[in-house]
Amino acid sequence: MAAEFPTAGYEEAILGADMVIIAVPYLALGEVLPPLAEVLVGKIVVDTTNAVKADWSPFPTGEESSAAEQIQAMLPGSRVAKAFNTIYADVIRPERLDRNGLRVSLFVASDHVEATQAVLALGGELGFDAVNAGPLKSARYLEAIAHLNLELAFGQGDGTNTAIIYHRADPAKEKNQH
Repeated sequence: MAAEFPTAGYEEAILGADMVIIAVPYLALGEVLPPLAEVLVGKIVVDTTNAVKADWSPFPTGEESSAAEQIQAMLPGSRVAKAFNTIYADVIRPERLDRNGLRVSLFVASDHVEATQAVLALGGELGFDAVNAGPLKSARYLEAIAHLNLELAFGQGDGTNTAIIYHRADPAKEKNQH
């Protein structure tokens, strides 16, 4: 069955891509990414990781850092964006993105306008309510949201078919109310 699906090593797969999504455990980043730094130059790199230990408890990155900022430091020639880290895999299905008429929020943080725009567009195409969360340092807050998600899903027993919805007021309606 494996012969039916094409396979490639990391470098081969990256060469033909404009955007690369990193989905490895946080504790593996230091091993996985540095050897790929050269082939990732100029690429949009989407960081989906969360700084967690093997038992899913938070791994402190400090008040002045985040996993995404650490990745940007490891890959200075890449355009890093933080996204998808607040969304469980259980939710990434068309039938689970609509929550009573509201779409699940996909937050995107990056210091690179092109990366932000590309990931926001991808999120919209996938059916998310894509939200520009600002510069890459906002990844610190996105990672904290993910830590809360983990506590709610596992510590409080809510499970992984849960999602964050950032509801924004309609500016036209707000203007008419004042």
